Amino acid sequence: MPAVSFEFFPPKTDEQRAQLDRTVAALKAYQPDYVSVTFGAGGSTLSYTAETARHLHEQHGLPAAPHLSCVGGNRAELAALLDDYRAAGYRRIVALRGDLPSGMATPGDFRYAAELVRFIREHSGDHFHIEVAAYPETHPQADNALRDLQHFKAKVDAGADGAITQYFFNADAYFRFVDDVQRLGVNVPIVPGIMPITNYSQLQRFSDMCGAEIPRWITQRMRAHGDDADAVRKLGTEVVTTLCRRLLDGGAPGLHFYTLNRAKATEAVLKQLA
Repeated sequence: MPAVSFEFFPPKTDEQRAQLDRTVAALKAYQPDYVSVTFGAGGSTLSYTAETARHLHEQHGLPAAPHLSCVGGNRAELAALLDDYRAAGYRRIVALRGDLPSGMATPGDFRYAAELVRFIREHSGDHFHIEVAAYPETHPQADNALRDLQHFKAKVDAGADGAITQYFFNADAYFRFVDDVQRLGVNVPIVPGIMPITNYSQLQRFSDMCGAEIPRWITQRMRAHGDDADAVRKLGTEVVTTLCRRLLDGGAPGLHFYTLNRAKATEAVLKQLA
């Protein structure tokens, strides 16, 4: 079994909390290296992030990695969070620029993720293993691919230990990205982010927002199944499993699954990989 990690979002209702617990109970059998916990734009669910990380750590015994964002607070607030996370026993942080919520003109004390990484290092030394984001198909707001690579290098130069990519379905984009950053002198582990496919229209929405390309052949095959949900899920499992195998065979150091707080689609892929 390859090294795996899972991403969850903080639940806000009792029903969502029960769903997350069921998902975690199923996926913890795969012994993840860690589980990451997201938060919303502008830190809108930042308190939920801390609560969810603590729940996963204390109740499920999983190594938790809270997301920390430039839009999640000012220097003092972020320093307090880092102190809380250190006291709670966490050893990993996912440091991101984050997306500005509607109506917010400036991101706060930090504009770029590299500045946030540098701040974490200055405040907490080497206590935290810091993961940052990588974009094999180029960040949707980047001026061009070269500038995006330079921004990624800046995050590593600031002290990042590794990276998790945006999801993608073109393995060549990942391998090209790794080759490109290695030519810039970057040699940290870059773990592919994996999005299981269960609902094609939902996948289209996510991909439009984050700039991930869905290859035409996947689109055409998904459309051929129409409203046949079982066929879509079966094809999704086949497509994502094949992608994962190619990534691992090509040297990817592990797989990071965007679970959307559901277990079945991720489990289906992991069973195929076992």
